[in-house]
Amino acid sequence: MTGAYLDDLDRFKATYFDECAELLAVAEAGLLRLSPQNIDLDEINAVFRAVHSIKGGGGTFGFSQLVAFTHEFEAVMDRLRSQQIGVTTELVDVLIQANDVMARLLTCARDGLAVPAGLADASASDLRRFLHKEASGPGAPAPQPTAARKAPVPAARSFVIYFMPKSDLLLSGNEPAFLLRALKRLGQAEVVCDMGRVPPLFELDGESLHLFWQIALTGATDEAAIRDVFEFVVDDCQVDIVETTGSADGGEEEAFGVFEENLPYVPPGQLTVYEAGAVDGAQAAPVRPEGGPGPGSGAAAGGGLGGHTIRVDLDKVDRLVNLVGEMVITQAMISEQLRDVPPGTLQQLVEGLEELSRHTRELQESVMAIRAQQVRSVFSRMPRLVREVAAQTGKEVMLATSGETTEVDKTVVENLVDPLTHMIRNSIDHGLETPDERETVGKPRSGTVHLSAQHRSGRIVIEVADDGRGINRQRVLQKAVEQGLVPAGAGLSEEEIDNLIFLPGFSTADAVSAISGRGVGMDVVRRNIASLGGRIGVHSTPGVGTRFVLSLPLTLAVLDGMVISVGEQRFVLPLTNIIESLRPRKADLQSVANQCDVIMARGEYVRLVYVDRLFRIDGAIGDPTRGLVVLVETEEGGRLGLVVDEVLGQQQVVIKSLESNFQRLDGVSAATILGDGRVALILDVAGLQSMSRNTPARAVPAAALPAA
Repeated sequence: MTGAYLDDLDRFKATYFDECAELLAVAEAGLLRLSPQNIDLDEINAVFRAVHSIKGGGGTFGFSQLVAFTHEFEAVMDRLRSQQIGVTTELVDVLIQANDVMARLLTCARDGLAVPAGLADASASDLRRFLHKEASGPGAPAPQPTAARKAPVPAARSFVIYFMPKSDLLLSGNEPAFLLRALKRLGQAEVVCDMGRVPPLFELDGESLHLFWQIALTGATDEAAIRDVFEFVVDDCQVDIVETTGSADGGEEEAFGVFEENLPYVPPGQLTVYEAGAVDGAQAAPVRPEGGPGPGSGAAAGGGLGGHTIRVDLDKVDRLVNLVGEMVITQAMISEQLRDVPPGTLQQLVEGLEELSRHTRELQESVMAIRAQQVRSVFSRMPRLVREVAAQTGKEVMLATSGETTEVDKTVVENLVDPLTHMIRNSIDHGLETPDERETVGKPRSGTVHLSAQHRSGRIVIEVADDGRGINRQRVLQKAVEQGLVPAGAGLSEEEIDNLIFLPGFSTADAVSAISGRGVGMDVVRRNIASLGGRIGVHSTPGVGTRFVLSLPLTLAVLDGMVISVGEQRFVLPLTNIIESLRPRKADLQSVANQCDVIMARGEYVRLVYVDRLFRIDGAIGDPTRGLVVLVETEEGGRLGLVVDEVLGQQQVVIKSLESNFQRLDGVSAATILGDGRVALILDVAGLQSMSRNTPARAVPAAALPAA
């Protein structure tokens, strides 16, 4: 084999495995929604098609063990969709396990590893058991010896197939020659190629396909087997199949006569009307008459797909994001250099820089849109987890989700799986009561875990809530004292007790089980969320339930911020948090119990937070009547007033992780590089709020304030 052929084969395999990952997800989602109380034939058909597609591709590449197993899987799904087998909980469990085995077989095939001995034996045996159980059921005929059960050899049948691929078929990694060879394996095939639409040489695009084929096929096969050949290109071509008499007295000759006139062959009763010029136009699309869809109806035959997609290595996108970030920094440096230029000087350069700034912003937004991904990809994994944990704990659990279409940076999405897994396991194991306990207290026997996502204040907020027993604070505090995590007699608030569950090594489980008891789950959650520049809070009401709230940045690359100064230091405030800035009068300031200052802003008292006191910055003004108060909105909807020296201006900044390069700091979410080369810290409003509560800012003495 030539090197080019092997490269193409590797590329086709990579495409196949990418598609298999999506098909596995489709199959698992469909199986998880399947139950004796919820039988949806559309879902069953979707699962069948996914398994069938995996089997077809596996056969093309010679993955014999994968094909053998998926054949058993496909047989059960076929019986299920034809309603020859009833849906039971046991059957659904077996099918979910079979999907897992299929995934492992695909992993071995992808990585070139030998399949472990007996990997699929148990699952295949369970699948065959359901097939045998159905065959041996009431009213079923007695099983016959294998030789007697063999179906009679079907008689030879003749078909004419018109294969008309779209011009971009090659770009999807499909090769028409492979499809034609597969058809030849079904019987005796005569292939004729139509070159009537090949453009002149100087107009020819080497990546576009302009050839069509008509195949006369005779053999012991049927239309379903022929359509299976085109399973992977059904959306990229039009395939018309008509069965002929198989004689040479006119049927096939008539079809080929039409073909030779460069007109697509149309089976009787399935009329497709083509627009004028369709024979010569490379982009001609069939126009269906009203009243019938015609052959290959739908997206595959209509010629008008909603859009085109390509697969791109994520590393390439990451490099592009980094380059855009460097562009933003460079553009800010140039703007900084031109800030002191007198008005009217270098006017063309200033205008060009403004134009560059607009283009840079558009480029950044476009690149971030490429990385944006819906949290649906993470949420879709949770029903399987809920099902397994509920079975292990003997509880009845329903999972409700909302906000699955909320988009966030792909890096954030990928790191959400582990935290959500631990929190949902914790909610089911520790939060929800057993069905009998829930019935005793007047609750439904089935508990509910609600998983939601939404955008709030420029961040993504994900909540995991349950309607269980809530946190038993007395037990939590007792366990923490027993484990030496807090001293005996410590006077902790309810919020502080709730947060004890995040301490390393803490667990309220009496015994270690497969689900909990080792004290690592919630600690892992907090560390993973903190590594993303996020935070987690817990809100619990005894007897009502518990709610975990995760707050994460929408992106880890670029944000719009307002640069502020405090003393000699520069900070960046996320623009989405800022409401307004003002300079209060002396009469607007009030002291609360000599612990903090508040100001009256638009009819509401707002707590003042002195940034210089929180970070111990010398040389700051520290007086709101001479500096500025920046009103910011917290994630809970409240407001804070940050006392700063000056607001320097709005700027788009590149986010640099502080934790990975230095260490985590309270009140700081990340760092950035300003246009003058200085490093500035990006402030975390919620962190500042927490710091101000723990470190009260004393009121400014009245004598120190100037007259209003």
